[in-house]
Amino acid sequence: MYVLDSSAFIREYHTEEQTATIPLVREELEDESAYRFDAMEGSGMHIHIPSQETVEKVERAARDLGDFEELSETDVRLVGATFELDGTLVTDDYAMQNVADRLGVAVEVIAHDGIEEQREWLFQCQGCGREFDDDKDRCPICGSGLSRKNPSNA
Repeated sequence: MYVLDSSAFIREYHTEEQTATIPLVREELEDESAYRFDAMEGSGMHIHIPSQETVEKVERAARDLGDFEELSETDVRLVGATFELDGTLVTDDYAMQNVADRLGVAVEVIAHDGIEEQREWLFQCQGCGREFDDDKDRCPICGSGLSRKNPSNA
């Protein structure tokens, strides 16, 4: 089963496989892409709502990787639905791909290249330059804000 992100509807993704999505995806769509969603739902696309336990599992994985702040509620629930359905997530979103990879969820990319490796992001203080494994509101040393940093550039 292919679980579709909003980008699948926007980019007119087609497959002969069974499809599914979550109700929150419909709220992100406008114009023709919203009509595509409605047409696919009318022709049998499965609408799935993941359990709270699975949503929390996805959130933990996203926090561990440093991708939590990059994901919307829709993104988290979409990865959760794909996990529960043992499906393939169809998305172009890199943060979603990274979290899906951590959870062993297959991903099909629509228009962009997929991720080449899973990343656990570092967070660097914009003031003193110290690096942290966890995202915080402020640097515990100098109080400046933190920014996400690619670990391969560390």
